Amino acid sequence: MLNFSTSEENYLKTIFHLQTNDENVSTNELAERLQAKPASITDMMKKLKARKLVNYQPYQGFRLTPEGKKVALSIIRRHRLWEFFLAEKLKFSWDEVHEVAEQLEHVSSKKLIDKLDEYLDRPKFDPHGDPIPDTNGKMETGKQISLQELPLNKAARICFIANQSGSLLEHLNEKKINIGASIVVKRKFSYDDSLEIKLDNKLLTISDQLAKNIFVKHG
Repeated sequence: MLNFSTSEENYLKTIFHLQTNDENVSTNELAERLQAKPASITDMMKKLKARKLVNYQPYQGFRLTPEGKKVALSIIRRHRLWEFFLAEKLKFSWDEVHEVAEQLEHVSSKKLIDKLDEYLDRPKFDPHGDPIPDTNGKMETGKQISLQELPLNKAARICFIANQSGSLLEHLNEKKINIGASIVVKRKFSYDDSLEIKLDNKLLTISDQLAKNIFVKHG
């Protein structure tokens, strides 16, 4: 695989996360996410277009080419494997792993990453519940719903956290709400949509905002 600068990799990964099936990513969207000037975005798009990594037309937005998507998925694979390693083997908390993985993801040795994947027994999801692409860029998917959508007294397991900001993850740590934990919604309070939940046999109350960021699977 060709070598890319850290900046190029960050652009490709961010475009992947922003683009949808139907719509291109706009310059303003990318500028806001990367906290970059629109002129800098335009310059980088020209570079990435020359390398056949994005389809780009001025004022029409841009999206990844198949090759660009392949590169972006390889970066995401590296990032999420490093997050898993940091959490599972070095016992970093899940609100700490993202920042360190942001640095490690730019180590692009395919042999190293494949060895890391093998050493970790080929995990399917990172510590936040995001799917880890395999060596071919394929990711496991499954039906999941927000905790607010879970019917009362139906057992489920936490599988994904939508908002992965450090402050929210730290808050979840304090409440011992983790990926894989067994959870049941016991009551929903109509005045503010907060929930009383049973979490591994403990009862606690969480806000509507927090519940909307916790995703679960039945069973």
